Amino acid sequence: MAETDCHCLDFSCDISDIWDEIASRSAVWALERSISLRDAVLLLPLAHHLTPARLAFGRRGGWIPRIETVRTLVASCPPVSKPVAEALSFDIAEDRLRAEAMLDEQDWARQWMRRDRRGFDEAVGRLVGSAHRLAHRLCGIAPAERDDWLLHARGLLDAPGDPAATERVLARAALEWAAASGPFATDPLFDIRPSGWILVQAGGKDLIGDGILGAAGDVPCLVLQADRPDSDPLPACAASTKVSEAVCADFEDEAEACAAQLLGLLSAGMQPVALIALDRLLVRRVGALLARRQVPVLDETGWKLSTTRAAAGVMALLRAASKQATTDELLDWLKSLPHGHAGVPIGTALDALEGTLRKSGWARVDALRLAPMEGAAARTRDWAVPLLQALGEGGRMTLAQWTERLRHALQSSGQWESLLEDAAGRQVVRVLRLVASFESMPSKLTLTIELPFLEFVRIVDTMLEHATYDPPPPVRPPVVVITPLRRALLRPFAAAVLPGSDERRLGMLSAPDPLLGDSLAAALGMPSVSEQQRDEAQALSHLLRLPEVVLLRRRQEMGELLAPSLLLERLRLMRERAGAPLVAARELRERRVVSMRAQPRPAPVATGALPASLSASTVEALRDCPYRFFARAVLRLREPDELEDEAAKRDYGNWLHEVLLRFHEQRAAPGALDAEAEQLRRLAAEQREAHGIDPDSFLPFEASFERFVGHYLKWLHERDAAGARWLEGESERRAPMPEIEGVELQGRIDRIDDVRADGRMVRELIDYKTVPLPALRERVRDPLEDTQLAFYAALELLRDDPPPALVAAYLALDEGQGVTVVRHEEVEDSARQLLQGLGDELRRMRAGAPLPALGEGRVCEFCEARGLCRRDHWDDNECATGA
Repeated sequence: MAETDCHCLDFSCDISDIWDEIASRSAVWALERSISLRDAVLLLPLAHHLTPARLAFGRRGGWIPRIETVRTLVASCPPVSKPVAEALSFDIAEDRLRAEAMLDEQDWARQWMRRDRRGFDEAVGRLVGSAHRLAHRLCGIAPAERDDWLLHARGLLDAPGDPAATERVLARAALEWAAASGPFATDPLFDIRPSGWILVQAGGKDLIGDGILGAAGDVPCLVLQADRPDSDPLPACAASTKVSEAVCADFEDEAEACAAQLLGLLSAGMQPVALIALDRLLVRRVGALLARRQVPVLDETGWKLSTTRAAAGVMALLRAASKQATTDELLDWLKSLPHGHAGVPIGTALDALEGTLRKSGWARVDALRLAPMEGAAARTRDWAVPLLQALGEGGRMTLAQWTERLRHALQSSGQWESLLEDAAGRQVVRVLRLVASFESMPSKLTLTIELPFLEFVRIVDTMLEHATYDPPPPVRPPVVVITPLRRALLRPFAAAVLPGSDERRLGMLSAPDPLLGDSLAAALGMPSVSEQQRDEAQALSHLLRLPEVVLLRRRQEMGELLAPSLLLERLRLMRERAGAPLVAARELRERRVVSMRAQPRPAPVATGALPASLSASTVEALRDCPYRFFARAVLRLREPDELEDEAAKRDYGNWLHEVLLRFHEQRAAPGALDAEAEQLRRLAAEQREAHGIDPDSFLPFEASFERFVGHYLKWLHERDAAGARWLEGESERRAPMPEIEGVELQGRIDRIDDVRADGRMVRELIDYKTVPLPALRERVRDPLEDTQLAFYAALELLRDDPPPALVAAYLALDEGQGVTVVRHEEVEDSARQLLQGLGDELRRMRAGAPLPALGEGRVCEFCEARGLCRRDHWDDNECATGA
């Protein structure tokens, strides 16, 4: 067996010269060993090293070796066929399905899945991850030595008395799964017999490269060690490198400072500059800032495919197709559709559906089939809901069948064409295997194992989450290269900027394998936590060989203080001892001083822009604050109603209105209490189902309804005995205002009864309320201050000629002691005064009277237009004087 020579490269030399040294050392060694250099193989750590290595050998002249990485060398070998179908595919979705199938054969695992599905899914993910890591370790072991290693590994995993028995069983399963997955793609590399092996090591050990050299037999081997052999490489960093540090306030401040440093280095003629991606979210923000300056950026790290618009559109479709989908998820999907496709609802059609959903409070998609809709909203519903049902309905199907359904749904929705036109979309199609090709033909596993729709959605989400999207390179040559710390090794950048030099991102303790643990992983020859930390320190030390490096960090994140990285603190101490301390990075951002100026109180005019119709809430807004009326009625601004899946007080009120309306429409005459109580409960269940309200979240309101049924029927029968008679409910009313031309009043009255008062029959207007009783009594304490009942009375007075005799009341439905009537005294007089005052105000507004913001009272504290009128930025003196 030939000896392996090891030469340490000059760590103090410039990175731009290290490749010439590698070429020179390789040639000298080949000459000394009488080796034909052209028949030798030079293995490099990264594909980015291929070009500088070939250029260095070209500059030297003479024969050059075969320059490869492990990946490129494997690609040049014939593909290896798998002898068993159960082998690891290294496809995350397929391997998860296979892992679940393997565990499903065990009684304890099936019980675990039924008992704790989330914990079981986490265990499946750990099993797959450990199997992949063990398979990678086996790739670096010669086939002839693999059985001995497996025997040793089985002995370690079979150690008795292990308290983590479940983890050890899963670890053993991962080991056997990895062992059964051979032969591996790297196996042919162990049969290659060049004239010599030359391995360049940088940034830590190369397990596969070391394994190849260990099994080389009598082939001469040379290891060119670019790392410092010391356990701590930081003290050897060149003191000549200019290292500066910038401490920022928060995330956005760090992103802006990072972009400014990059622009400063570029303006100084330093190209290309490495932007080290320790914090992917921050780096994406920096990339967006650089794009504003049209800086060509090459992103070598990419980002999760799940964060792209194409993947988000696919997931929006799948979530909307679930039986538990909310109307919010339906709207998210509809708004993500490509508007250029024929048949896709856009513009007013989509707005009509959203307005109907928010107004009616429909929260579940499965309830929309029976929802009363008209016009564009109904057409949009009739297009979308059947498409979603065709995708999500059904029991258990195979992964291949679900994938075919997804492809058909994407084609029907118009998303398919947009996916194929987009780079990220095409990768989504490849990852999800939506196009049948030789490389993406479904395996036997995907054709046999059946799963429910929600499991298919979870698998798709996992596949997109684990896939990486690499954006296309810029048209112009890049001047900024975004790359991970390890990929910056031995690359001749002019400078580097490293944001995220804090305790959470640089030099932090990495988690050991969740099944093997740190000590067992080290015993199996896999990198331990301490070795990973040392490798990161080696990578940082290589980066610090560049002419200039800028380190950035922020003081706090999400309200929590962030300390500097331990590597940064050690570097600071060692640089101080070497007489070259870290310097503060120069602030390169231009700062502008903007003096604070108080905002005047707004007083807009609405001449010629008054609304044609007024509701009770609009009139109440005018009485509360003229500017609130301006925002709502003139500008037509409103906060969108939330479409919550969880039932809320508003849902309970709307539901109760519908139940009472249906009950009174079917009640021709008073009946028995028990029969009417049963009818109320039946109607309540029907309306809950029709509104798509989740039964579990509605349980507290159903308990309140049970109490309400007895109280309401008792009150109703007492009214029947007094001669009251229900006339109509949820009555729409419209009437023109006689005081001013071109304006009408419109509203919906919850209930209208005929009642006997003072010996005669009068019309009673009732408004249902589920608010606390004291608040209702406060409303009518001063009759002229209540708007709603007076407004409804005005609608009735304007509607009939001669006007009827009226009374009005609020009916408190949600009181534990019973149904309570809160009457509005002198409602007819209040209605007439409301009409007269409203007419006067509207005429003044038409004449150009301002609509000032009052900024007073309880209404202002909860007003949705507070940010629009800038109440918190007014001149305090103006507010104090009432100007």
